[in-house]
Amino acid sequence: MSHIALVTLVVRDYDEALTYYTDALGFELVEDTDRGDGSRWVVVRPRGTQGTGLLLARAKDAAQLESVGAQTGGRVGFFLHTEDFAGDHERMRAAGVRFLEEPRHEAYGSVAVFEDLYGNRWDLLQPA
Repeated sequence: MSHIALVTLVVRDYDEALTYYTDALGFELVEDTDRGDGSRWVVVRPRGTQGTGLLLARAKDAAQLESVGAQTGGRVGFFLHTEDFAGDHERMRAAGVRFLEEPRHEAYGSVAVFEDLYGNRWDLLQPA
């Protein structure tokens, strides 16, 4: 069976991205390997999961730097599922995560859109 193992997220700086995703979003560091050429292989994923991870890839040139925060054209491009919407929403707000709306409760679940430190839009979502 196939599955998506990693999704690349282009970032300005490895360490600022790693701090944000582990501290503010509560992800765990899976791997941080120096590749010997000034780049690193940095993978994070939601704590306690074995699913898809994010490969935090530092922009290498001006074109990549321009894509930081706009990789999905301003649409919600990432969906963080939770089993404790209220708890995670409050923890993330306290950690400085910028929510673009108040939580709402839809037929499909509880949801609130937030931006990561680069402006990429995410849904925090507890499915119904």
